[in-house]
Amino acid sequence: MPGTKRVDRETPRSGATLHDVAREAGVSLATASRAINGSTRKVNDEYRRRVLDAAARLDYSPNLSAQAVARGATMTVALLVADIADPYFSGIAAGVVREADHEGLIVTMAATGRDAARELELVRTLRGQRPRVMILAGSRHTADREPALADELAAFEANGGRVAFVGGHDLPFRTVLVENADGADALARTLAGIGYRRFAAIAGDTGLTTSDDRLAGFGAGLAASGLALDPGRIVRSDFTRDGGYDGMRQLISAGLDDIDLVFAVNDVMAVGALSALREAGFEPGRDVAVAGFDDIPTVRDVTPTLTTVRIPLDEVGRRALRRALDGDAPDAAGAVPTEVVLRASTPPIIGH
Repeated sequence: MPGTKRVDRETPRSGATLHDVAREAGVSLATASRAINGSTRKVNDEYRRRVLDAAARLDYSPNLSAQAVARGATMTVALLVADIADPYFSGIAAGVVREADHEGLIVTMAATGRDAARELELVRTLRGQRPRVMILAGSRHTADREPALADELAAFEANGGRVAFVGGHDLPFRTVLVENADGADALARTLAGIGYRRFAAIAGDTGLTTSDDRLAGFGAGLAASGLALDPGRIVRSDFTRDGGYDGMRQLISAGLDDIDLVFAVNDVMAVGALSALREAGFEPGRDVAVAGFDDIPTVRDVTPTLTTVRIPLDEVGRRALRRALDGDAPDAAGAVPTEVVLRASTPPIIGH
């Protein structure tokens, strides 16, 4: 029509088009498209270099919205974690980002706050943004909104998306498992082996899968050593640093005379517990020993350095993305192993 201007939806603000890039590089339009848009069809390395160099010279950048419509997905990975501030999740995120870089993907992250309704809302919103992959890494309460979540994720996969979980659940999706129970079992046996006999624990709310698995594993390890964890000495609190602080305050109020060691089911809770002990006039590691789980970097710098169970968090994140992209690839399957790390917060008991 006269007076109307045709809008080229593939033309970026620089004015250069994909046709211009192909002509500049001396390749076909199809080859230029595959080189820039990350097609699964392999492009000769020399052609790819020529296309990318030409795109840089012409200041060309692809129209990501148009690509998403054409492909049914963007080049993004959506990572859902419980708490962005928790070093456990930042460690996993680092592994996801590292692997995504190898695939030419970009990672976006959102926090669920361990709220099942919030998690479901985020998944629904993210579906509309068409990521290639969704990774759900937040520890969750068992059975919370699982049917609705399963339906949303199944619909996402039916439209070409990929899903992966970190940690145990009952949903039919690819999963990277961590040896939470086995790691806590090994920790309990190790602590019993260096002389500890009287235990308390600070755990998350009942039904929080990660917390429950670690607490159960710790109890099993003590039982195998002829010991027991008194249910009356298990404090439930938030799965955070402040939760660990509050949990230790409760134990202090009830009296610590019958406790050699307090097991906090994650490291950030253990750090909070150490602070509560010091504020109450106790010396952690001498008056009461403390152990955690995860081996986040912080615990090597606190005083005393924290005994814990090491999880290779970067590897967990890497495997999660590989599980999503490759399915049952051998290098991604199987539980991620853990390792007990003894430090100054649990010195051997003299005379054992």
